[in-house]
Amino acid sequence: MASSVVRATVRAVSKRKIQATRAALTLTPSAVQKIKELLKDKPDHVGVKVGVRTRGCNGLSYTLEYTKSKGDSDEEVVQDGVRVFIEKKAQLTLLGTEMDYVEDKLSSEFVFNNPNIKGTCGCGESFNI
Repeated sequence: MASSVVRATVRAVSKRKIQATRAALTLTPSAVQKIKELLKDKPDHVGVKVGVRTRGCNGLSYTLEYTKSKGDSDEEVVQDGVRVFIEKKAQLTLLGTEMDYVEDKLSSEFVFNNPNIKGTCGCGESFNI
């Protein structure tokens, strides 16, 4: 059974341009480091799985789970020794997205800077495309 990793926040990217890449998802150095830290104590897990589900006041929200293997239709992103798997349902939604990890005085969370998002809810936990 998979368990949630941490909280994730959605940000519509309108103020800055994210460079287009061939990867479905790119990770910032802080996201890579945090995933390595999270997986260090879980030797039977090979990476994290990113998905989307219908939830919240604006339609979709991200899910993050530890995973022991790659699913048949998962897209695999390998960056700096970290493996992130994208569920089939989320692949088009995440295309060109940057996954970051942000810590401040009040919270620490993964943040998805997604250029495909058309709108988000006020709390930043759900989005629409």
